[in-house]
Amino acid sequence: MSRVETTTGPAATGSPAGGPLPAWVAASVTFLSSGAVLVMEIVGLRLIAPYVGVTLQTSTAVIGFALAAIALGAWTGGAMADRVDPRRLIAPLMVAGGALVIAVLPLVRFTGSWVNGADAGAVLLLAAVAIVVPAALLSAVPPMVVKLQLSNLDETGAVVGRLSGIGTLGAIAATFVTGFLLIAILPSSVILVGTGAVTVVAGLVLGLRLRRGGGRVPVGLAVLAVAGALLAAVAPTPCEEETAYHCARVVADPERESGRVLILDTLRHSYVDLEDPTHLEFEYVRAIAAVADASFPDGEPVSALHVGGGGLTLPRYLAEVRPGTRSLVLEVDPGVVAIDREQLGLETSADLQVRVTDGRVGLADEPEGERDLVVGDAFGGLSVPWQLTTREALRLVDRALADEGVYAVNLIDHPPLGFVRAELATLRAVFEHVVLLARVPVLTGEDGGNVIAVASQQPLDTEAIAAAMSDHDLAWRVASGADLDDLVGDADVLTDDHAPVDQLLTPYGRP
Repeated sequence: MSRVETTTGPAATGSPAGGPLPAWVAASVTFLSSGAVLVMEIVGLRLIAPYVGVTLQTSTAVIGFALAAIALGAWTGGAMADRVDPRRLIAPLMVAGGALVIAVLPLVRFTGSWVNGADAGAVLLLAAVAIVVPAALLSAVPPMVVKLQLSNLDETGAVVGRLSGIGTLGAIAATFVTGFLLIAILPSSVILVGTGAVTVVAGLVLGLRLRRGGGRVPVGLAVLAVAGALLAAVAPTPCEEETAYHCARVVADPERESGRVLILDTLRHSYVDLEDPTHLEFEYVRAIAAVADASFPDGEPVSALHVGGGGLTLPRYLAEVRPGTRSLVLEVDPGVVAIDREQLGLETSADLQVRVTDGRVGLADEPEGERDLVVGDAFGGLSVPWQLTTREALRLVDRALADEGVYAVNLIDHPPLGFVRAELATLRAVFEHVVLLARVPVLTGEDGGNVIAVASQQPLDTEAIAAAMSDHDLAWRVASGADLDDLVGDADVLTDDHAPVDQLLTPYGRP
Protein backbone atom coordinates (compact mmCIF):
# COMPACT_ATOMS: atom_id res chain seq x y z
CA MET A 1 0.00 0.00 0.00
CA SER A 2 1.53 3.23 -1.10
CA ARG A 3 1.68 6.29 1.08
CA VAL A 4 1.04 9.86 -0.07
CA GLU A 5 3.13 12.40 1.74
CA THR A 6 1.87 15.97 2.21
CA THR A 7 3.83 19.10 2.88
CA THR A 8 3.04 22.64 3.82
CA GLY A 9 4.79 25.98 3.23
CA PRO A 10 6.62 27.00 0.10
CA ALA A 11 7.03 23.47 -1.19
CA ALA A 12 3.27 23.00 -1.18
CA THR A 13 2.28 26.31 -2.70
CA GLY A 14 5.18 27.44 -4.78
CA SER A 15 5.47 30.51 -2.59
CA PRO A 16 8.78 32.40 -2.93
CA ALA A 17 11.47 31.21 -0.62
CA GLY A 18 11.72 34.59 1.09
CA GLY A 19 8.40 33.97 2.81
CA PRO A 20 5.38 36.23 3.07
CA LEU A 21 5.40 39.96 3.72
CA PRO A 22 4.36 41.21 7.14
CA ALA A 23 0.58 41.40 7.14
CA TRP A 24 0.51 45.18 7.54
CA VAL A 25 2.92 45.66 4.62
CA ALA A 26 0.87 43.41 2.36
CA ALA A 27 -2.30 45.23 3.35
CA SER A 28 -0.75 48.67 2.83
CA VAL A 29 0.65 47.84 -0.61
CA THR A 30 -2.66 46.35 -1.76
CA PHE A 31 -4.68 49.27 -0.34
CA LEU A 32 -2.42 51.88 -1.96
CA SER A 33 -2.17 50.23 -5.38
CA SER A 34 -5.92 49.71 -5.67
CA GLY A 35 -6.69 53.19 -4.35
CA ALA A 36 -4.31 54.87 -6.80
CA VAL A 37 -6.16 53.30 -9.73
CA LEU A 38 -9.48 54.78 -8.59
CA VAL A 39 -7.89 58.18 -8.03
CA MET A 40 -6.75 58.00 -11.66
CA GLU A 41 -10.23 57.06 -12.84
CA ILE A 42 -11.91 60.03 -11.13
CA VAL A 43 -9.24 62.59 -11.90
CA GLY A 44 -8.75 61.20 -15.41
CA LEU A 45 -12.31 62.22 -16.29
CA ARG A 46 -11.58 65.78 -15.18
CA LEU A 47 -8.24 65.76 -16.96
CA ILE A 48 -9.73 65.02 -20.38
CA ALA A 49 -12.95 67.04 -19.92
CA PRO A 50 -11.50 70.36 -21.17
CA TYR A 51 -10.79 68.72 -24.52
CA VAL A 52 -13.78 66.42 -25.08
CA GLY A 53 -16.40 67.58 -22.57
CA VAL A 54 -18.18 65.66 -19.83
CA THR A 55 -20.61 63.44 -21.68
CA LEU A 56 -21.96 59.95 -21.24
CA GLN A 57 -19.41 58.75 -23.79
CA THR A 58 -16.56 60.39 -21.85
CA SER A 59 -17.59 58.76 -18.59
CA THR A 60 -18.14 55.43 -20.34
CA ALA A 61 -14.70 55.54 -21.96
CA VAL A 62 -12.90 56.37 -18.71
CA ILE A 63 -14.75 53.72 -16.69
CA GLY A 64 -14.39 51.14 -19.46
CA PHE A 65 -10.66 51.67 -19.87
CA ALA A 66 -10.15 51.63 -16.10
CA LEU A 67 -11.94 48.28 -15.83
CA ALA A 68 -10.01 46.93 -18.82
CA ALA A 69 -6.73 48.04 -17.24
CA ILE A 70 -7.64 46.44 -13.91
CA ALA A 71 -8.53 43.16 -15.65
CA LEU A 72 -5.38 43.21 -17.78
CA GLY A 73 -3.15 44.06 -14.84
CA ALA A 74 -4.67 41.48 -12.49
CA TRP A 75 -4.53 38.71 -15.10
CA THR A 76 -0.98 39.48 -16.20
CA GLY A 77 0.24 40.09 -12.65
CA GLY A 78 -1.12 36.78 -11.49
CA ALA A 79 0.46 34.91 -14.40
CA MET A 80 3.82 36.57 -13.87
CA ALA A 81 3.73 35.81 -10.14
CA ASP A 82 3.71 32.10 -10.98
CA ARG A 83 6.78 32.43 -13.16
CA VAL A 84 8.95 35.06 -11.48
CA ASP A 85 9.60 35.74 -7.81
CA PRO A 86 7.12 38.57 -6.96
CA ARG A 87 9.80 40.10 -4.75
CA ARG A 88 11.64 41.11 -7.91
CA LEU A 89 8.56 42.75 -9.49
CA ILE A 90 6.34 44.39 -6.88
CA ALA A 91 8.52 47.40 -6.12
CA PRO A 92 9.38 48.13 -9.78
CA LEU A 93 5.70 47.90 -10.71
CA MET A 94 4.74 50.36 -8.01
CA VAL A 95 7.48 52.82 -8.94
CA ALA A 96 6.76 52.53 -12.67
CA GLY A 97 3.02 52.82 -12.10
CA GLY A 98 3.43 55.85 -9.84
CA ALA A 99 5.81 57.49 -12.30
CA LEU A 100 3.32 57.02 -15.13
CA VAL A 101 0.51 58.43 -13.00
CA ILE A 102 2.57 61.61 -12.92
CA ALA A 103 3.47 61.35 -16.61
CA VAL A 104 -0.21 61.05 -17.56
CA LEU A 105 -0.64 64.75 -16.84
CA PRO A 106 1.69 66.06 -19.59
CA LEU A 107 0.76 63.21 -21.94
CA VAL A 108 -2.94 64.12 -21.85
CA ARG A 109 -2.23 67.83 -22.15
CA PHE A 110 0.09 67.43 -25.12
CA THR A 111 -2.32 65.01 -26.79
CA GLY A 112 -5.34 67.18 -26.02
CA SER A 113 -3.63 70.20 -27.57
CA TRP A 114 -3.96 68.58 -31.00
CA VAL A 115 -6.82 66.12 -30.53
CA ASN A 116 -10.05 67.54 -29.15
CA GLY A 117 -13.78 67.55 -29.77
CA ALA A 118 -16.54 65.22 -28.63
CA ASP A 119 -16.15 62.68 -31.45
CA ALA A 120 -15.65 59.09 -30.37
CA GLY A 121 -12.07 58.88 -31.64
CA ALA A 122 -10.85 61.80 -29.55
CA VAL A 123 -12.73 60.59 -26.47
CA LEU A 124 -11.33 57.06 -26.70
CA LEU A 125 -7.78 58.20 -27.39
CA LEU A 126 -7.59 60.65 -24.50
CA ALA A 127 -9.28 58.23 -22.10
CA ALA A 128 -6.79 55.51 -23.05
CA VAL A 129 -3.82 57.86 -22.60
CA ALA A 130 -5.14 58.97 -19.20
CA ILE A 131 -5.82 55.53 -17.75
CA VAL A 132 -4.61 52.32 -19.33
CA VAL A 133 -0.88 51.83 -18.78
CA PRO A 134 -0.41 53.12 -15.21
CA ALA A 135 -3.67 51.49 -14.06
CA ALA A 136 -2.63 48.16 -15.54
CA LEU A 137 0.80 48.29 -13.88
CA LEU A 138 -0.67 49.11 -10.47
CA SER A 139 -3.39 46.46 -10.85
CA ALA A 140 -0.69 43.82 -11.33
CA VAL A 141 0.58 44.43 -7.79
CA PRO A 142 -2.24 42.89 -5.66
CA PRO A 143 -2.09 39.37 -7.21
CA MET A 144 1.67 39.35 -6.66
CA VAL A 145 1.18 40.30 -3.02
CA VAL A 146 -1.36 37.48 -2.73
CA LYS A 147 1.21 35.05 -4.16
CA LEU A 148 3.76 36.08 -1.53
CA GLN A 149 1.27 35.61 1.29
CA LEU A 150 0.18 32.10 0.29
CA SER A 151 2.44 30.13 2.59
CA ASN A 152 -0.18 27.49 3.39
CA LEU A 153 -2.82 26.00 1.10
CA ASP A 154 -5.18 25.69 4.05
CA GLU A 155 -5.30 29.50 4.29
CA THR A 156 -5.75 30.27 0.57
CA GLY A 157 -9.34 31.40 0.89
CA ALA A 158 -8.66 33.62 3.88
CA VAL A 159 -5.59 35.25 2.31
CA VAL A 160 -7.21 35.89 -1.06
CA GLY A 161 -10.44 37.12 0.52
CA ARG A 162 -8.68 39.39 3.01
CA LEU A 163 -6.41 41.05 0.46
CA SER A 164 -9.23 41.32 -2.08
CA GLY A 165 -11.33 43.06 0.55
CA ILE A 166 -8.47 45.37 1.48
CA GLY A 167 -7.94 46.28 -2.16
CA THR A 168 -11.65 47.04 -2.54
CA LEU A 169 -11.57 49.18 0.61
CA GLY A 170 -8.64 51.09 -0.85
CA ALA A 171 -10.63 51.73 -4.02
CA ILE A 172 -13.69 52.83 -2.02
CA ALA A 173 -11.65 55.13 0.20
CA ALA A 174 -9.91 56.68 -2.80
CA THR A 175 -13.24 57.23 -4.54
CA PHE A 176 -14.88 59.05 -1.65
CA VAL A 177 -11.83 61.01 -0.52
CA THR A 178 -11.07 62.15 -4.07
CA GLY A 179 -14.66 62.94 -5.06
CA PHE A 180 -15.75 64.64 -1.85
CA LEU A 181 -12.53 66.19 -0.56
CA LEU A 182 -9.51 66.34 -2.84
CA ILE A 183 -11.31 67.64 -5.92
CA ALA A 184 -12.80 70.45 -3.83
CA ILE A 185 -9.51 71.70 -2.43
CA LEU A 186 -6.78 70.73 -4.92
CA PRO A 187 -6.23 71.01 -8.67
CA SER A 188 -6.32 67.76 -10.63
CA SER A 189 -2.63 68.17 -11.45
CA VAL A 190 -1.70 68.27 -7.76
CA ILE A 191 -3.84 65.21 -7.02
CA LEU A 192 -2.21 63.20 -9.80
CA VAL A 193 1.35 64.24 -8.98
CA GLY A 194 0.73 63.64 -5.27
CA THR A 195 -0.77 60.20 -5.86
CA GLY A 196 2.05 59.23 -8.18
CA ALA A 197 4.70 60.52 -5.80
CA VAL A 198 3.28 58.63 -2.82
CA THR A 199 3.15 55.44 -4.89
CA VAL A 200 6.74 55.91 -6.10
CA VAL A 201 8.03 56.51 -2.57
CA ALA A 202 6.12 53.49 -1.27
CA GLY A 203 7.64 51.38 -4.05
CA LEU A 204 11.16 52.55 -3.26
CA VAL A 205 10.72 51.84 0.45
CA LEU A 206 9.29 48.41 -0.33
CA GLY A 207 12.20 47.74 -2.68
CA LEU A 208 14.65 48.45 0.13
CA ARG A 209 12.72 46.13 2.45
CA LEU A 210 12.67 43.30 -0.09
CA ARG A 211 16.28 43.71 -1.12
CA ARG A 212 17.52 40.98 1.15
CA GLY A 213 15.06 38.55 -0.37
CA GLY A 214 16.10 39.21 -3.95
CA GLY A 215 14.04 42.31 -4.51
CA ARG A 216 15.24 45.30 -6.45
CA VAL A 217 15.36 48.96 -5.60
CA PRO A 218 14.05 50.57 -8.83
CA VAL A 219 16.00 53.81 -8.54
CA GLY A 220 16.14 54.19 -12.29
CA LEU A 221 12.35 54.21 -12.55
CA ALA A 222 12.16 56.94 -9.93
CA VAL A 223 13.94 59.18 -12.42
CA LEU A 224 10.92 58.70 -14.73
CA ALA A 225 8.68 60.11 -12.02
CA VAL A 226 10.86 63.19 -11.64
CA ALA A 227 10.96 63.65 -15.41
CA GLY A 228 7.17 63.33 -15.57
CA ALA A 229 6.72 65.98 -12.90
CA LEU A 230 9.08 68.36 -14.70
CA LEU A 231 7.33 67.73 -18.02
CA ALA A 232 3.96 68.38 -16.38
CA ALA A 233 5.18 71.80 -15.35
CA VAL A 234 5.77 72.84 -18.96
CA ALA A 235 2.89 70.98 -20.64
CA PRO A 236 0.28 73.23 -22.29
CA THR A 237 -2.90 73.61 -20.29
CA PRO A 238 -6.22 75.34 -21.00
CA CYS A 239 -6.58 76.15 -17.32
CA GLU A 240 -5.88 79.48 -15.72
CA GLU A 241 -7.97 78.34 -12.77
CA GLU A 242 -9.38 74.90 -12.14
CA THR A 243 -12.85 74.97 -10.63
CA ALA A 244 -14.92 72.06 -9.38
CA TYR A 245 -16.24 71.50 -12.91
CA HIS A 246 -14.13 73.41 -15.41
CA CYS A 247 -10.82 74.73 -16.55
CA ALA A 248 -11.54 78.45 -16.47
CA ARG A 249 -9.86 81.66 -17.53
CA VAL A 250 -10.83 85.26 -18.19
CA VAL A 251 -9.48 86.96 -21.31
CA ALA A 252 -9.57 90.67 -22.06
CA ASP A 253 -11.20 91.77 -25.31
CA PRO A 254 -8.46 93.51 -27.33
CA GLU A 255 -11.08 95.53 -29.17
CA ARG A 256 -13.02 96.71 -26.13
CA GLU A 257 -11.11 97.91 -23.09
CA SER A 258 -13.79 96.95 -20.57
CA GLY A 259 -14.76 93.69 -22.28
CA ARG A 260 -13.97 90.36 -20.68
CA VAL A 261 -14.55 86.83 -21.97
CA LEU A 262 -15.07 83.93 -19.58
CA ILE A 263 -13.70 80.76 -21.14
CA LEU A 264 -14.78 77.44 -19.61
CA ASP A 265 -12.77 74.48 -20.86
CA THR A 266 -12.23 75.34 -24.54
CA LEU A 267 -15.36 77.44 -25.17
CA ARG A 268 -16.13 81.16 -24.96
CA HIS A 269 -18.89 80.88 -22.40
CA SER A 270 -19.77 84.45 -21.39
CA TYR A 271 -18.92 88.02 -22.34
CA VAL A 272 -19.11 90.74 -19.70
CA ASP A 273 -18.57 94.44 -20.21
CA LEU A 274 -17.32 95.69 -16.86
CA GLU A 275 -18.51 99.25 -17.52
CA ASP A 276 -21.62 98.74 -19.66
CA PRO A 277 -23.99 95.89 -18.66
CA THR A 278 -26.22 96.71 -21.64
CA HIS A 279 -23.51 95.66 -24.09
CA LEU A 280 -24.43 92.13 -25.17
CA GLU A 281 -21.68 90.67 -27.32
CA PHE A 282 -23.02 87.18 -27.98
CA GLU A 283 -25.94 86.85 -30.38
CA TYR A 284 -27.80 84.27 -28.34
CA VAL A 285 -27.77 86.57 -25.30
CA ARG A 286 -29.22 89.34 -27.43
CA ALA A 287 -31.93 86.92 -28.57
CA ILE A 288 -32.91 86.17 -24.99
CA ALA A 289 -32.89 89.89 -24.20
CA ALA A 290 -35.21 90.39 -27.17
CA VAL A 291 -37.60 87.78 -25.74
CA ALA A 292 -37.68 89.68 -22.44
CA ASP A 293 -38.21 93.00 -24.23
CA ALA A 294 -41.07 91.62 -26.34
CA SER A 295 -42.74 89.64 -23.56
CA PHE A 296 -42.66 92.46 -21.02
CA PRO A 297 -42.72 95.59 -23.18
CA ASP A 298 -43.52 98.11 -20.46
CA GLY A 299 -39.94 98.03 -19.16
CA GLU A 300 -41.06 97.37 -15.60
CA PRO A 301 -39.09 95.07 -13.28
CA VAL A 302 -39.62 91.34 -13.53
CA SER A 303 -38.92 88.34 -11.34
CA ALA A 304 -36.38 86.18 -13.15
CA LEU A 305 -34.79 82.81 -12.51
CA HIS A 306 -31.58 81.97 -14.36
CA VAL A 307 -30.69 78.28 -14.60
CA GLY A 308 -26.97 78.49 -15.24
CA GLY A 309 -24.84 81.47 -14.37
CA GLY A 310 -21.58 81.76 -16.27
CA GLY A 311 -20.63 85.43 -16.26
CA LEU A 312 -24.16 86.53 -15.26
CA THR A 313 -24.40 88.73 -18.34
CA LEU A 314 -28.19 88.66 -18.66
CA PRO A 315 -28.97 89.21 -14.95
CA ARG A 316 -26.75 92.30 -15.02
CA TYR A 317 -28.48 93.49 -18.20
CA LEU A 318 -31.94 93.10 -16.68
CA ALA A 319 -30.86 94.92 -13.53
CA GLU A 320 -29.62 97.80 -15.66
CA VAL A 321 -32.52 98.19 -18.09
CA ARG A 322 -35.26 97.15 -15.67
CA PRO A 323 -34.33 98.63 -12.28
CA GLY A 324 -35.91 96.70 -9.45
CA THR A 325 -35.77 93.38 -11.31
CA ARG A 326 -35.18 90.51 -8.90
CA SER A 327 -32.97 87.77 -10.31
CA LEU A 328 -31.94 84.48 -8.75
CA VAL A 329 -29.10 82.65 -10.49
CA LEU A 330 -28.61 78.91 -10.04
CA GLU A 331 -24.96 78.06 -10.73
CA VAL A 332 -23.56 74.62 -9.97
CA ASP A 333 -19.88 75.64 -9.96
CA PRO A 334 -18.72 77.68 -6.95
CA GLY A 335 -15.42 78.33 -8.70
CA VAL A 336 -17.20 80.15 -11.53
CA VAL A 337 -19.03 82.32 -9.00
CA ALA A 338 -15.70 83.14 -7.34
CA ILE A 339 -14.26 84.18 -10.71
CA ASP A 340 -17.34 86.32 -11.32
CA ARG A 341 -16.69 88.14 -8.06
CA GLU A 342 -12.92 88.44 -8.34
CA GLN A 343 -12.42 89.14 -12.05
CA LEU A 344 -15.79 90.08 -13.54
CA GLY A 345 -16.98 92.61 -10.99
CA LEU A 346 -20.03 90.72 -9.73
CA GLU A 347 -21.75 92.34 -6.77
CA THR A 348 -24.73 90.46 -5.40
CA SER A 349 -27.62 92.12 -3.57
CA ALA A 350 -31.21 91.53 -2.58
CA ASP A 351 -32.13 92.05 -6.24
CA LEU A 352 -29.34 89.88 -7.69
CA GLN A 353 -28.69 86.68 -5.80
CA VAL A 354 -26.62 83.62 -6.65
CA ARG A 355 -27.30 80.17 -5.29
CA VAL A 356 -24.66 77.49 -5.77
CA THR A 357 -26.64 74.38 -6.63
CA ASP A 358 -27.54 72.06 -9.46
CA GLY A 359 -30.18 73.63 -11.69
CA ARG A 360 -32.62 70.74 -11.30
CA VAL A 361 -32.35 70.87 -7.52
CA GLY A 362 -32.84 74.63 -7.56
CA LEU A 363 -35.92 74.32 -9.78
CA ALA A 364 -37.46 71.82 -7.39
CA ASP A 365 -37.06 74.34 -4.56
CA GLU A 366 -38.73 77.20 -6.45
CA PRO A 367 -42.10 78.48 -5.13
CA GLU A 368 -45.03 78.00 -7.46
CA GLY A 369 -46.05 80.68 -9.92
CA GLU A 370 -43.69 83.49 -8.90
CA ARG A 371 -41.35 83.92 -11.89
CA ASP A 372 -42.13 86.10 -14.88
CA LEU A 373 -39.09 84.84 -16.75
CA VAL A 374 -37.01 81.68 -16.52
CA VAL A 375 -33.79 81.59 -18.54
CA GLY A 376 -32.03 78.32 -19.26
CA ASP A 377 -28.36 78.78 -20.06
CA ALA A 378 -26.65 75.72 -18.65
CA PHE A 379 -25.96 74.00 -21.93
CA GLY A 380 -22.48 73.94 -23.46
CA GLY A 381 -21.21 72.89 -26.84
CA LEU A 382 -19.43 69.79 -25.55
CA SER A 383 -21.77 68.60 -22.83
CA VAL A 384 -25.37 69.01 -21.74
CA PRO A 385 -26.84 68.46 -18.26
CA TRP A 386 -29.50 66.02 -19.40
CA GLN A 387 -31.45 66.35 -16.16
CA LEU A 388 -32.51 69.86 -17.27
CA THR A 389 -33.82 68.71 -20.66
CA THR A 390 -36.58 66.30 -19.70
CA ARG A 391 -40.35 66.61 -19.46
CA GLU A 392 -40.13 66.35 -15.69
CA ALA A 393 -37.61 69.20 -15.51
CA LEU A 394 -39.74 71.37 -17.78
CA ARG A 395 -42.75 70.76 -15.57
CA LEU A 396 -40.72 72.26 -12.73
CA VAL A 397 -40.00 75.27 -14.95
CA ASP A 398 -43.71 75.59 -15.73
CA ARG A 399 -44.58 75.35 -12.05
CA ALA A 400 -42.16 78.17 -11.21
CA LEU A 401 -43.62 80.47 -13.87
CA ALA A 402 -46.52 82.85 -13.37
CA ASP A 403 -49.55 82.45 -15.65
CA GLU A 404 -48.09 84.88 -18.18
CA GLY A 405 -44.52 83.66 -17.62
CA VAL A 406 -42.02 82.84 -20.35
CA TYR A 407 -39.22 80.29 -20.55
CA ALA A 408 -36.29 81.07 -22.86
CA VAL A 409 -33.58 78.44 -23.16
CA ASN A 410 -30.26 78.48 -24.99
CA LEU A 411 -29.54 75.28 -26.91
CA ILE A 412 -26.50 74.35 -28.98
CA ASP A 413 -26.55 71.76 -31.74
CA HIS A 414 -25.48 71.14 -35.32
CA PRO A 415 -27.13 69.31 -38.23
CA PRO A 416 -29.11 67.10 -38.07
CA LEU A 417 -30.20 68.98 -34.90
CA GLY A 418 -31.27 65.80 -33.14
CA PHE A 419 -31.01 67.32 -29.69
CA VAL A 420 -32.80 70.56 -30.59
CA ARG A 421 -35.63 68.66 -32.26
CA ALA A 422 -36.07 66.41 -29.22
CA GLU A 423 -35.99 69.35 -26.83
CA LEU A 424 -38.61 71.20 -28.88
CA ALA A 425 -40.82 68.10 -28.81
CA THR A 426 -40.36 67.96 -25.04
CA LEU A 427 -41.19 71.64 -24.61
CA ARG A 428 -44.37 71.14 -26.66
CA ALA A 429 -45.36 68.27 -24.37
CA VAL A 430 -45.41 70.71 -21.43
CA PHE A 431 -46.16 74.17 -22.83
CA GLU A 432 -49.05 75.23 -25.07
CA HIS A 433 -46.96 77.64 -27.14
CA VAL A 434 -43.39 77.09 -28.35
CA VAL A 435 -41.27 78.94 -30.92
CA LEU A 436 -37.65 78.73 -32.01
CA LEU A 437 -35.29 81.64 -32.67
CA ALA A 438 -32.32 80.92 -34.92
CA ARG A 439 -30.30 82.06 -37.91
CA VAL A 440 -31.72 81.10 -41.30
CA PRO A 441 -28.90 78.61 -42.13
CA VAL A 442 -29.69 76.78 -38.90
CA LEU A 443 -33.41 76.61 -39.68
CA THR A 444 -32.66 75.27 -43.17
CA GLY A 445 -30.30 72.58 -41.83
CA GLU A 446 -27.18 74.06 -43.40
CA ASP A 447 -25.44 75.13 -40.20
CA GLY A 448 -25.60 74.87 -36.44
CA GLY A 449 -24.76 76.78 -33.29
CA ASN A 450 -26.85 78.53 -30.68
CA VAL A 451 -30.63 78.64 -30.93
CA ILE A 452 -33.20 79.94 -28.45
CA ALA A 453 -36.36 78.00 -27.71
CA VAL A 454 -39.16 80.06 -26.17
CA ALA A 455 -42.14 78.51 -24.39
CA SER A 456 -45.19 79.73 -22.50
CA GLN A 457 -48.71 78.65 -21.60
CA GLN A 458 -49.94 81.88 -23.19
CA PRO A 459 -49.62 82.92 -26.87
CA LEU A 460 -46.24 84.37 -27.80
CA ASP A 461 -46.11 87.57 -29.83
CA THR A 462 -43.82 86.40 -32.61
CA GLU A 463 -43.95 89.73 -34.45
CA ALA A 464 -42.87 91.59 -31.33
CA ILE A 465 -40.05 89.08 -30.76
CA ALA A 466 -38.87 89.48 -34.36
CA ALA A 467 -38.93 93.27 -34.03
CA ALA A 468 -37.05 93.15 -30.74
CA MET A 469 -34.37 90.93 -32.29
CA SER A 470 -33.99 93.47 -35.08
CA ASP A 471 -33.60 96.20 -32.43
CA HIS A 472 -30.77 94.12 -30.96
CA ASP A 473 -29.10 93.97 -34.38
CA LEU A 474 -29.93 90.30 -34.92
CA ALA A 475 -30.73 88.80 -38.32
CA TRP A 476 -32.46 85.83 -36.69
CA ARG A 477 -35.85 84.40 -37.61
CA VAL A 478 -38.78 83.04 -35.61
CA ALA A 479 -39.94 79.51 -36.45
CA SER A 480 -43.45 78.62 -35.32
CA GLY A 481 -46.56 76.80 -36.46
CA ALA A 482 -46.11 74.57 -39.52
CA ASP A 483 -42.42 75.50 -39.86
CA LEU A 484 -41.79 74.24 -36.35
CA ASP A 485 -43.89 71.12 -37.01
CA ASP A 486 -41.65 70.28 -39.95
CA LEU A 487 -38.50 70.87 -37.92
CA VAL A 488 -39.60 68.76 -34.94
CA GLY A 489 -40.96 65.94 -37.08
CA ASP A 490 -41.17 62.65 -35.21
CA ALA A 491 -38.62 63.54 -32.53
CA ASP A 492 -39.09 61.74 -29.22
CA VAL A 493 -40.00 63.49 -25.99
CA LEU A 494 -37.14 63.37 -23.47
CA THR A 495 -37.99 61.97 -20.04
CA ASP A 496 -36.09 61.20 -16.86
CA ASP A 497 -36.39 57.55 -17.84
CA HIS A 498 -35.08 58.06 -21.37
CA ALA A 499 -32.96 61.09 -22.27
CA PRO A 500 -30.20 60.07 -24.73
CA VAL A 501 -29.01 63.66 -24.97
CA ASP A 502 -25.35 62.90 -25.61
CA GLN A 503 -26.27 60.59 -28.47
CA LEU A 504 -28.62 63.15 -30.02
CA LEU A 505 -26.24 66.08 -29.72
CA THR A 506 -23.91 66.92 -32.60
CA PRO A 507 -21.44 69.35 -31.00
CA TYR A 508 -19.47 70.31 -34.10
CA GLY A 509 -21.56 69.14 -36.98
CA ARG A 510 -20.58 66.59 -39.56
CA PRO A 511 -16.90 66.32 -40.51
